[in-house]
Amino acid sequence: MNVDGKPYRSIWLGADGEQVEIIDQALLPHTFQVVTLRTLSDAARAIREMLVRGAPLIGATAAYGFCLGLRDGAADDDLARIGEELIICRPTAVNLRWAVERMQRILSPLEPGKRMQAAYAEAARICEEDVAVNEAIGSHGLALIEEAWQRRGRSGAVSVLTHCNAGWLATVDWGTALAPIYKAHARGIPVRVWVDETRPRSQGAALTAWELAAAGIEHQLIVDNAGGHLMQHGEVDLCIVGTDRTTASGDVCNKIGTYLKALAARDNSVPFYVALPGSTIDWTMDDGFKIPIEERSGDEVLWVPGRTRSGQVEQVRIAPEATTAVNPAFDVTPAHLVTGLITERGVCEASATGLAGLFPEMV
Repeated sequence: MNVDGKPYRSIWLGADGEQVEIIDQALLPHTFQVVTLRTLSDAARAIREMLVRGAPLIGATAAYGFCLGLRDGAADDDLARIGEELIICRPTAVNLRWAVERMQRILSPLEPGKRMQAAYAEAARICEEDVAVNEAIGSHGLALIEEAWQRRGRSGAVSVLTHCNAGWLATVDWGTALAPIYKAHARGIPVRVWVDETRPRSQGAALTAWELAAAGIEHQLIVDNAGGHLMQHGEVDLCIVGTDRTTASGDVCNKIGTYLKALAARDNSVPFYVALPGSTIDWTMDDGFKIPIEERSGDEVLWVPGRTRSGQVEQVRIAPEATTAVNPAFDVTPAHLVTGLITERGVCEASATGLAGLFPEMV
């Protein structure tokens, strides 16, 4: 995707072919800054402190983090140590463990002296696959937006509501939930996006709005509680969100607040779709309520970052000093509230049968 006319991915190798560069998403939308990851600890911190976020990008960063870890040792014990340090960074997104286990599976049979080169090759492969998969998700989701436009008589803009950020910043490129929107815009279909602010970290306001503005796509920011009102008044044609982990039965774990949007969509007969790569499906789990939900610092709720009228970026406390906060980062939307899952292999029902139809080799 383009930033001020320059093409970017969300992660890439530096000029030396070994160090890794990322966009520091914790600074957006006010500051665009590239950060260099030089060590395993750098990669782990980037994941843990959310300089990178989004399940696919977390996986890609873990893959390159594995490469950086091998610079300090490539013995069998090192493979286990590196994997453990990365996996504990964040518990909910399944792509993190998926990428670590894939790297270990590729590297374990090799002699220690051959592991470094193989690791960088595999990490690059993970990134290239992610780009291709997300573009395919965009193509399958495009058909749904085209259908919505037909229902509108090809008049006016198709209104899509999304939650959190599932754009190219959450992946290596293209995104998941936003990929169909980018495809529709390129096709000439008028699209308007309702962007949930996504408290408490405000990834919708900070990241999704920033992406859409850069792409020249019509969008408006709304408070998280406005989605149901817009649906009641016929202002939403369909919802498309991403996911950090989807079970083999079709339950969806995504950014906190997704469940409430799904309830409102069901009550107002608004189609509710979830866009995801196959790597985000946890085939070992059938019950979404068994997914570990990350509990983050209450400070994310109690303090709000922003740019003041004087131009300074500051943190402002919005609650009394004596007040504490609880901060679950994700919630689970049961499969029966999901209209369909948009994957790289097509759109399917959110069920074990639907997923098995697209991924028969996994069951």
